[in-house]
Amino acid sequence: MGLISGILLGMIFGIALMAGWRHMMRYRSTKRVAKAVDIKLLGSLSREDLKKICGDNFPEWISFPAFEQVKWLNKLLSKLWPFVADAATLIIRESVEPLLEEYRPPGITSLKFSKLSLGNVPPKIEGIRVQSLNKGQVIMDIDFRWGGDPSIILGVEAALVASIPIQLKDLQVFTVIRVIFQLAEEIPCISAVVVALLSEPKPRIDYTLKAVGGSLTAIPGISDMIDDTVESIVTDMLQWPHRIVVPIGGTPVDLSELEHKPQGKLTVTVVKANDLKNMEMIGKSDPYVVLFIRPLYKVKTRVVENNLNPVWNQSFELIAEDKETQSLTLEVFDKDIGQDKRLGIAKLPLINLEEEVEKEVDLRLLPSLDMMKIKDKKDRGTVTVKVFYHHFNKEEQLAALEEEKRILEERKKLKEAGVIGSTMDALDGAASLVGSGVGMVGSGVGAGLGVVGSGLTKAGRFMGRTITGQSSKRSGSTTPVNSVQENGGPKPL
Repeated sequence: MGLISGILLGMIFGIALMAGWRHMMRYRSTKRVAKAVDIKLLGSLSREDLKKICGDNFPEWISFPAFEQVKWLNKLLSKLWPFVADAATLIIRESVEPLLEEYRPPGITSLKFSKLSLGNVPPKIEGIRVQSLNKGQVIMDIDFRWGGDPSIILGVEAALVASIPIQLKDLQVFTVIRVIFQLAEEIPCISAVVVALLSEPKPRIDYTLKAVGGSLTAIPGISDMIDDTVESIVTDMLQWPHRIVVPIGGTPVDLSELEHKPQGKLTVTVVKANDLKNMEMIGKSDPYVVLFIRPLYKVKTRVVENNLNPVWNQSFELIAEDKETQSLTLEVFDKDIGQDKRLGIAKLPLINLEEEVEKEVDLRLLPSLDMMKIKDKKDRGTVTVKVFYHHFNKEEQLAALEEEKRILEERKKLKEAGVIGSTMDALDGAASLVGSGVGMVGSGVGAGLGVVGSGLTKAGRFMGRTITGQSSKRSGSTTPVNSVQENGGPKPL
């Protein structure tokens, strides 16, 4: 009897134990599912949503990373860097040296690499954010950081001055790179890759300049010239909407939609300036204004002598490729013997302009767009401009592209003939050989477009170019420019 009752009690206890175990596992599974749902809901909330829920108890240390960490990619890059650095050095020397020549500032006769090595420290990818904004494309934003140990020496030559080797030290690059993969049906499933630097956050390139065996003071303003040249190349060539278009695979594809195109025309009337800073020991400054949307294609007003409240009333036409991100920049200079002195600078974002509506704006002149580097923060006066933005239709856009082809050939001939040393030199008069006689673009289309100043013509050139390995196809990158007199008639720059 005791045996039978023991067996029954054991079976009952075993069944109860199994039932309890099953109940506990089902309860834990339910809790895990509920927790996963809660985590997913929390992950979809923004910082502002959580602040509304938590109120004053919201902890400030909570972060919402927009980029995913890719430690595996950094490990791979550190292993590959010696090989990548050697290949990149050759590409940089072949591609960037022509750019330095194109953007070479007035006063410098030669700007080339004397030594170029990217060092042993690889760049670091802080994170990657993948987006799908457009159908048929994968958009990837890469948070790129590099504080390397490169050895870069520039050979700088100026008129009547021997070559001075300038070393770039403590180079640091902080930027977000946007990479767009254009998808295709055939293997490798990618027809082209587009690369650009995002405008926000602004690309940051820090370095110090040191003369090798000499002093930077041997050439007045050499440090500022190199800084301006680097900033112009980055802004005008690599910063969105400017981009690099690289076809992938051997199959010819139409990349016209990926390339850089003109979006609209900005008519700017430089009216006057008030209360300019006097830079002269005797007399007053002789001011003029340089204005541009892209640094490579600048136009300027006439010089008003001995006047701190000059009136110009001159109109110019500039082309915008992306109204959302580009700005109109105006620099006021004092004409002087030797190097002209900058009196002030101002910037007007195009996104603030309403289409087909003229607007008069008073812009406060600043010593520099980067006020952190300036000790003298005194008032520099104001410049008054009238702006009118016209958005291109398809016909006007195509007409501007066709006109660009002719202007590119004219500039190329001028440079080969030695009339201009670099494209930047075209600002001071050589451009009149290009722009004279240019009035209408197309038959009744794009009226008022004048000199179309765009582009780099060498193979493998960055920005807006289609790189095809051994040869390069001209892209749709354009910047028509026209200078208009007070009476409305076109004139050379």
